[in-house]
Amino acid sequence: MLWVAIIGLVMTVLAVAVAGRRTLFLYKLATVGPPAPERVEYAKAHAGEEIKAQLVEVFGQKKLLKWTPSGVAHFFVMWAFFILLTVYVEAYGAIIQGAITGRPNFHIPLVGTWAVLGFLQDFIAVACLLGLVAFAIIRMKNSPKTLGRDSRFSGSHLGGAWLVLFMIFNIIWTLFLARGAASANGNLPYDSGAFVSIPLGNLLPQSELLEEIALLLHIGFMLVFLVIVVNSKHLHIFTAPLNVLFSRRPDGLGAAPEMRVDGKPVDFEDEDLDPERLGRGKIGDTTWKGFLDFYSCTECGRCQSQCPAWNTDKPLSPKMLILDQRDHAFAVAPYLMAAKGGDGAEANPHADTDVLALLEKPLVGEDGVIHPDVLWSCTNCGACVEQCPVDIEHIDHILDMRRYQVMVESSFPSEAGVMVKNLENKGNPWGMSEMKRADWIEELATSVDGQRFEVQLVDEKMPEDTEYLFWVGCAGALEDRAKKTTKAVAELLHIAGVKFAVLGPAEACTGDPARRLGMEYLFNMLAQQNIETLNEAGVKKIVATCPHCFNTLANEYPQLGGTYEVVHHTQLLSKLVDEGLLTPVTPIEEKITYHDPCFLGRHNKVYSQPRDIMSKVPGVQTQEMHRHKDRGFCCGAGGARMWMEERIGKRINTERVDEALTTNPDTVSTACPFCMVMLGDAINEKKNSGEAKESLEVVDVAQLLIKSVKGAS
Repeated sequence: MLWVAIIGLVMTVLAVAVAGRRTLFLYKLATVGPPAPERVEYAKAHAGEEIKAQLVEVFGQKKLLKWTPSGVAHFFVMWAFFILLTVYVEAYGAIIQGAITGRPNFHIPLVGTWAVLGFLQDFIAVACLLGLVAFAIIRMKNSPKTLGRDSRFSGSHLGGAWLVLFMIFNIIWTLFLARGAASANGNLPYDSGAFVSIPLGNLLPQSELLEEIALLLHIGFMLVFLVIVVNSKHLHIFTAPLNVLFSRRPDGLGAAPEMRVDGKPVDFEDEDLDPERLGRGKIGDTTWKGFLDFYSCTECGRCQSQCPAWNTDKPLSPKMLILDQRDHAFAVAPYLMAAKGGDGAEANPHADTDVLALLEKPLVGEDGVIHPDVLWSCTNCGACVEQCPVDIEHIDHILDMRRYQVMVESSFPSEAGVMVKNLENKGNPWGMSEMKRADWIEELATSVDGQRFEVQLVDEKMPEDTEYLFWVGCAGALEDRAKKTTKAVAELLHIAGVKFAVLGPAEACTGDPARRLGMEYLFNMLAQQNIETLNEAGVKKIVATCPHCFNTLANEYPQLGGTYEVVHHTQLLSKLVDEGLLTPVTPIEEKITYHDPCFLGRHNKVYSQPRDIMSKVPGVQTQEMHRHKDRGFCCGAGGARMWMEERIGKRINTERVDEALTTNPDTVSTACPFCMVMLGDAINEKKNSGEAKESLEVVDVAQLLIKSVKGAS
């Protein structure tokens, strides 16, 4: 056995050296960009949540198990990596002990002869084999050759995936050969439990040479696999747990990340601020967390399959957004790392001119790594992040690139420029006078049962007897369809006895459209203005009808010092119904399908309350669309796309309404003014073409509730 030990140890040293060299390269590449100290700080501050995330997402495979049978197959293959480490301990122990004593009958101390461990090793190996078969079938059924663009694997590096499946297969069959040969020679540590290895040993001849060759094959395939892993997409075996650890983990996608330079939040009043460093213009501007995203991508395409832009024939694939950046980073890696200490050309005087040009290639542009149409197709809906099994944060990449395009290059869709000017000059995207923000109050006062309806306006300070500031939002105050929701919520709060006040003309846009466009400076300006207004008024609790306002106030204003208790109107109304302060009495005999707003659902995990309200309304029959809750399909308005033209592919709102129509609804309900506008426009088009009944309309959940509470027609 001495020769076996020598060969095995030499192979191990060589393979570990090759893998270690690659690992060092990956580390150096990942750290060429700016630091991201906030990631480490967050992980430290939320250690309990991060431990739970590791248990649930990494070891429990929560996200992947949503996708069966592929999730189940991956669960067993992943656990095979952990459990079969004990087999490698036994294998190395056998060759070392065999070299010393001549008898390779090593067993792990204490637990090494337990039948339970022998059973578990054989079971997980068999389950892994079945998982490989499932993977092969899934890949063949979903091959881009047959499904084309509809395949979630389109664009993935398929050859490497098949190679890895083949290598795992080699590891498993050599495992059984080695264990079977050991059993035949009386060297297997288990007298029972190993339900495959022991029967196989009964069939194999007693042969020390066979056992020795099998051990070397098993160890050899594992070492080759290790080298392949660190040079392929299967690097995620090691990086995915780290990526999960350092991801931002609010209850939902929550806030957009702060803009940072050198790891510090940007101070736009700093005279020494270099505008060229705003956002991400080149691959070298990527933080180590961004590179961790690149390394962790499994190329599974789940993000792509859920993306509303991709599903409506637009060029954005969240998967390819990551892969294109990763491939570009690898292409220029040596020069990128050399340039960290100075100019790339000076650091590499003999470098190829074409490669140096590639190093200077912009991230976004007609000839860039990412085409502008890809960047501006994103609605920030978060479907990609929600479904990614390794917590890649695609939206963060998109926002960073948008920031550079908007604030440095001044390159963005022209129609969005009108929205930006309106926000700068009038504090709302439509450019309407701030005095019109209070018009709905007068309209409501003259429309409620012929009686005067008083809505309190904040005059410098919140009135002492008020519990909530009602944040009306730009759409809720200025857009006719959304104003119906505003009036319904105000009246419901009045009926329930909830004291509230509004800012009226003192309210300005929260800045969400500006931030999601990439205009961080304008967001900062609007946010600080609103925070000053809210703090001076002594506001503690806010209720908002717009999920975009809700998300910004609750999750993003704390980044700038504005911390409040914020609820969405569906959360508050559901609570009031449960407490008996609002009682739906009049039946609404309608079949209703509910559309989940992305910034309410995926971004903030508010799924149940709107449905709870509808379930309390007598007569309502609810019918879910095929894609709902965490797999809900976007209306197309997020990511500032509400103010951009949709020129490529099918309109996202049309796709969503087509899906809604399959439920044959009388009404489509939602809980977002943007969604109401987008879905309403698509429904009107369907009415004009005769594809939808004339009575079909889009209403907010609050409108359904007030109709039932008051018995209005």
